[in-house]
Amino acid sequence: MKIRHAQLVVSAINKDQYPNEGMPEIAFVGRSNVGKSSTINSLLNRKSFARVSQTPGKTRTINFYQINKEFYFVDLPGYGYAKVSKTEQAQWGAIMERYLKDRKELCNIFLLVDIRHEPTDQDKQMYDWIKYYGYDCTIIATKSDKISRGHYQKHFSMIRKKLNLSDEKIIPISSLKKTGIQELWEEIIDIYTKNGYTITVE
Repeated sequence: MKIRHAQLVVSAINKDQYPNEGMPEIAFVGRSNVGKSSTINSLLNRKSFARVSQTPGKTRTINFYQINKEFYFVDLPGYGYAKVSKTEQAQWGAIMERYLKDRKELCNIFLLVDIRHEPTDQDKQMYDWIKYYGYDCTIIATKSDKISRGHYQKHFSMIRKKLNLSDEKIIPISSLKKTGIQELWEEIIDIYTKNGYTITVE
């Protein structure tokens, strides 16, 4: 996928700040430090385009990245950081709910989990939340370079069992080694196409 244009359009807190051109969106969500920003940077082949938070769990904005003036990647605030107060957790919940409640441009949500570990209870809650609001979900298993390919299926089974997945795809990726990025692009294009959008592929 040739990236001709990539721009952070807005870091939104309120709904009236969201882009409204009707371009399709895929959102990225996961625990703090699971690798959301690194995944977006790898997809765009840019080292530091998406901001990596210096204070995990403190990001309270939804970042809308416009790609090739055709679609958006949406970076949702991370969760699960131990030092976050109950007030901050409530703020996170309100921001997420505002976005998920009625976002017709949203075609799919990529839930990122660390392939090495069993998903947390918060990952399960996030997955259940995605399904509650009626969105399709794809599981992105990050840091896949940390285990051998021969162990992938064992870890996929662990993820499926904890999240109680139905037929959702699990795509293993490594931002460090750049493995799985091409497969992820193919999935992104397929998602947008199935939702009736035309994406220019070069």
